[in-house]
Amino acid sequence: MRLFEISMVAFVATGCIRAPSPLTPGWHGAIGTASHGVLEGGVELSRDAPGLRWLHANDRHFAIGRLVAAIERAAAFVEGERPGAILYVGDLSTRTGGSPFYPHFSHRSGVDADLLFYTTTLDGAPTPSPGFVHFGADGLAWDDIRGRAVRLDVEREWLLVKRLVEDLDARVEWLFVSDVVAAMLIEWAVARGESAYTIERAREVMLEPHPGGVHDDHIHVRTACSPDEVVSGCIPTGPQRRWLAYELSQPTEEPIADLARDLLEPIIDEEGASQPPSSSPEP
Repeated sequence: MRLFEISMVAFVATGCIRAPSPLTPGWHGAIGTASHGVLEGGVELSRDAPGLRWLHANDRHFAIGRLVAAIERAAAFVEGERPGAILYVGDLSTRTGGSPFYPHFSHRSGVDADLLFYTTTLDGAPTPSPGFVHFGADGLAWDDIRGRAVRLDVEREWLLVKRLVEDLDARVEWLFVSDVVAAMLIEWAVARGESAYTIERAREVMLEPHPGGVHDDHIHVRTACSPDEVVSGCIPTGPQRRWLAYELSQPTEEPIADLARDLLEPIIDEEGASQPPSSSPEP
């Protein structure tokens, strides 16, 4: 039985368990699905890692450690390639996830994160994100706080997407974002001669969700359960991406005949005398 089927049977059989219990002591991390799950042992995103800041000082910056690390790596990558701009991060999950999480349909099990867009002034200078502002087909949005228009920083935004989809440990399942923004990013990547393989990955994971909102004011990252995480309670819901592993690796099995010989055959010393097997490993 496949791992996904096993996890589904376990989840249903235990009545949609909301947290680890004596019946499920091995469950930890992301448990359940993004919209019907909980988070056990989550990791908090750094408040001010290189190239990264929280948008709000609240308790909504927890996720599985793998996703947290991937976001921090991606922000540092963009900062290293194009210094001068900061990735502002909105909600991930609460410390334990679960329960209604307004205004989100998901974000309950530590596999989701909202990343605000990089922005510039109209003349191209990096500027702090004004928050969740809506970008149109012209790449512009209105900043009510400062009373001015800002431009989507397509260059940095593509670098962020590129780093996320190329990072196999990030296991990007979806990048929920508006069709308009996705088109601008792909157009930029093609014009700059980016890897066709990377562009194809980006095309495949970028999606304007229905329902769920247009996502023209941020990118919503969702990571796919790893094989180990499925065993620990994470329930996959999205499509399998060709470049990611979904099955536990099988240990290399020594042929039975060779194993039997190694266990039972006495060790012969240089003079040909039989000696009992030694329990000490060779240096």
